[in-house]
Amino acid sequence: MNPIPIQTIHLFPVLDQLLIELLRSLSPDDWDKPTVAKLWTVKDIAAHLLHGNVRTISSKHSFTGDTPPVINSYQDLVNYLNEQNATWVKAMKQVSPNLLIQLLEATGKQFIDELAALDPYANARFSVAWAGEEQSANWFHIAREYTEKWHHQQQIRDAVNKPGIIHRELFYPCIATFMYALPYTYRHVQAPENTLIEITIQSEAGGKWYLQKGADGWSFVAENNKVADCKVSISPDIAWKLFTRAITPKIGIQNSMLGGNIKLGEKIFDTIAVIA
Repeated sequence: MNPIPIQTIHLFPVLDQLLIELLRSLSPDDWDKPTVAKLWTVKDIAAHLLHGNVRTISSKHSFTGDTPPVINSYQDLVNYLNEQNATWVKAMKQVSPNLLIQLLEATGKQFIDELAALDPYANARFSVAWAGEEQSANWFHIAREYTEKWHHQQQIRDAVNKPGIIHRELFYPCIATFMYALPYTYRHVQAPENTLIEITIQSEAGGKWYLQKGADGWSFVAENNKVADCKVSISPDIAWKLFTRAITPKIGIQNSMLGGNIKLGEKIFDTIAVIA
């Protein structure tokens, strides 16, 4: 059996511990600070993270709350999840920060245990829609959950000016998962066969990816001797904000480096690796 493309399950306890330590360090004023998640404060994001735990644990018993509406399109899915998230966050405004921390601690291990029990190669209950998949393997579903945990914690750190979690161990698996959205982003982009784009996420925490146009569309290839038709270099801080819609494509382009066929490379900045 092939190795799991992106191993993340062992990192959830690390992220959880860092999150609890972070939340315990916050001042009363910190909880009300605005974040790059637009309408959400630090406390709202912490509540959203709890929502993810509770939803996963409850789904073990095939419980999803109210019967979901019929989902006929990606936008239907976005609207449904946004409504669910908003309802939860509003209700959690009645919960104190201290209790919120306790609830995150109480549910964290159960959440991880549920993911760890999944067969990584079996079909996931929910596909990774932002990568254009109608059916995903559990390992990809787990990696997607990891990106949720990572980027929401980073949003809190960004808001309260605490040291981030942008280092190789924790950031690389997140950005490597985000990259799976790129072939889907480029699905309608026309280019000669074998056109090659080199994407660099700067620093030791990042890496290089090579996206190539083939007869059946765009896909990632191993590094080769072909000179890239376009090169795009993005800092880690810009990359995570870009792929989670915390900044606009225009701001992303202005703060990155592009060479070669710039118009081709600019499409990268339309990539979205969250349900939005």
